[in-house]
Amino acid sequence: QVQLVESGGGLVQAGGSLRLSCTASGGTFTSGAMGWYRQNSGKQRELVARISSGGDTNYVDSVKGRFTISRDTAKNTVYLQMNNLKPEDTAVYYCSAARGLYTYWGQGTQVTVSS
Repeated sequence: QVQLVESGGGLVQAGGSLRLSCTASGGTFTSGAMGWYRQNSGKQRELVARISSGGDTNYVDSVKGRFTISRDTAKNTVYLQMNNLKPEDTAVYYCSAARGLYTYWGQGTQVTVSS
C-alpha cells in the first residue's frame, strides 16, 4: 500500500523559514515527478513546486526565489525549503508523487505564517 507522509509544518512568523519533508512508502517513485501543492479553505488546490525525475523544477510565481524543492530519489523523499515566508503562504501543504498514470497524495501538513 502506497503512503505519503509529510512533516515539517507549523507556525512561524513572517520572514521565517520552514522545511517540509515527504517520504513515500509502498513502492518506488524514481521515474515520476514529485511535488508540493497547497490549499486554503474555499480555494482550489494550487501547485507550489514540482520536480521531475531528472531534477527539473518549476514553481508558482509567488514563491520563486523563496522556496526550493529537492528530492532524494534513494529515499523516496521530496523536500520543500521555504524561506522568507509571508502570511499569504498560510495553507495546508500536500505532497504528491506520480507513478505511471496515477498520482498519490499525502494527508497534508498545516503551515501558518503570522504577521
